[in-house]
Amino acid sequence: RNDIQTDSECIMVDVTKWPLFSLMGPQELSAIRKACVFGMSANETIYITNDDEVYVFGLNCSNCLGTGDSQSTIIPKKVDFLSGRKVVSLSYGSGPHILLATEDGELFAWGHNGYSQLGNGTTNQGVAPVLVSASLLNKKVTEVACGSHHSMALTDSGEVYAWGYNNCGQVGSGSTANQPTPRRVSSCLQNKVAVGIVCGQTSSLAVLDNGEVYGWGYNGNGQLGLGNNGNQLTPCRLVALQGLCVQQIVSGYAHSLALTDEGLLYAWGANTYGQLGTGNKSNQLSPVQIMAEKERIVEIAACHSTHTSAAKTQSGQVYMWGQCRGQSIVLPHLTHFTCTDDVFACFATPSVMWRLLTMEHDDFLTVAQSLKKEFDNPETADLKFCVDGKYIYIHKAILKIRCEHFRSMFQSHWNEDMKEVIEIDQFSYPVYRSFLEFLYTDNVELPPEDAIGLLDLATSYCENRLKRLCQHIIKRGITVENAFSLLSAAVRYDAEDLEEFCFKFCVNHLTEVTQTAAFWQIDGNLLKDFICRASRCGAFKN
Repeated sequence: RNDIQTDSECIMVDVTKWPLFSLMGPQELSAIRKACVFGMSANETIYITNDDEVYVFGLNCSNCLGTGDSQSTIIPKKVDFLSGRKVVSLSYGSGPHILLATEDGELFAWGHNGYSQLGNGTTNQGVAPVLVSASLLNKKVTEVACGSHHSMALTDSGEVYAWGYNNCGQVGSGSTANQPTPRRVSSCLQNKVAVGIVCGQTSSLAVLDNGEVYGWGYNGNGQLGLGNNGNQLTPCRLVALQGLCVQQIVSGYAHSLALTDEGLLYAWGANTYGQLGTGNKSNQLSPVQIMAEKERIVEIAACHSTHTSAAKTQSGQVYMWGQCRGQSIVLPHLTHFTCTDDVFACFATPSVMWRLLTMEHDDFLTVAQSLKKEFDNPETADLKFCVDGKYIYIHKAILKIRCEHFRSMFQSHWNEDMKEVIEIDQFSYPVYRSFLEFLYTDNVELPPEDAIGLLDLATSYCENRLKRLCQHIIKRGITVENAFSLLSAAVRYDAEDLEEFCFKFCVNHLTEVTQTAAFWQIDGNLLKDFICRASRCGAFKN
């Protein structure tokens, strides 16, 4: 079975593409196992850690964070009530309201409840998670889906339950009266086994174990794919998909996509933004095949709060279409993304997540992470530098790849078997170690005074990026005490931009800097030059 909410294969997703997560440090981020960004402006988020703690942060519209109060929070708060419960499926509505299913098959709901979408028989807002029981008692829920203000749950035996707002029949009860508690969607689904459920804003779809698709609720744009635009108060089979075995369905605001077991993609419903990918903006009342000329599709993506669509092909190419940052993209557009989730982070409005995202934190290290780890590691090194009597262990190949200076140095004479020590005497240990570490990590961490020495090294080795980084460190670390020594270093190493910066600082703090030890140590010519330039700037007013 294909659980569309959680079926993310091992993908390297960078959650900081969603701005809320950019506040978290690497350590906090590495503890996240599942995450979902939601809300009308993508201003709320929930995440689950490796040890099954549930945290929330963000704006808290309609108490959708479930913290027990209506306060917003920029710092993640733990939802103690859900502590230790393994989350398997999560969905959100427009209120927003939240549904969450656990591994034990329990269903929890909280947030907006104006239409009884929390299924507790009332219309009181849910400030904290509450177990949804009623007719779901003793049922094991495996998947949840939310429309704007209605809710659905799928059980392990393939039954579909729905409740909440029902103005268009989206609960499938045969009437348009709101449904205060979960009710089994029966009529023609009575003896059938559903394996997937999704909601548009005010419509509902289910895919069965035999690959058939049923739809009910609002159909004004053709989002039920029945060939007409009349609302349906009970489930109707999409006859147009006859003979196809559908594996995954997704719904946008008012459009739907289906993926067959042969990797074919069908689209129907609203098309104001080109979200069907047909090349025009005409609604389709029946499914039409799109991307037929492309290779096999393996995943499709959409969610009820956006008009954006995305798909991933067998070779890993990701396409997007529909509303993308305000533009209407009417044909699937090839991106450089590696997963459909990135399309929603970067191009959907609001930039929510289309599913509960699963992070794979196995022990896999990227190339960059592996190199960083091996710096100064005597066990794998094949060369050592000796600076100020201390050793630094490195790998010849990496130095050759990363630095022109070493490439030419190792070219002329190099005996691979010679375990050689290279003595360095023109630079200090902290400076030379920083330089080598930079070649492994792209980063520099040094106090400004040492950065001067590194600037000297970068200049003589023609490492321009390193030179810029050093100048940056020096600018950030300038003080009255060190300003003159930094100025003379900038002159010495021909760093014009830095020289100008240090000069201005000295002029702005003329009285104090001329009292420092560094001022009395500067070279006569530099001093004359400084006085001359300072007077041109009007530093000496008379």
